[in-house]
Amino acid sequence: MIGTIIGALIGGIFIGALARLALPGKQKIGFLWTMLLGAAGSLIGSWICYAAGYHGNGGFRWIPFIVGIAVAAGLILAYMAIKGQGTRTDVKK
Repeated sequence: MIGTIIGALIGGIFIGALARLALPGKQKIGFLWTMLLGAAGSLIGSWICYAAGYHGNGGFRWIPFIVGIAVAAGLILAYMAIKGQGTRTDVKK
């Protein structure tokens, strides 16, 4: 049980970081939120894939991984919208 939670949080670091890299601009979001939203995106993305009938045949499952990144990116965008932050770009007006 504890190992599963630790694994989800470690996976959340990578999923959240990749989701932030996929988004344009700079996001003002801390490490803890990146990890938590990445873990949530990974879990929700995996659930979506398996609910849609995806069942991998062993090895690393790329489809749930990519869907998890997309869901985490959406969660990060939603978090920033709720907090009233947009993505920062270095465009001068």
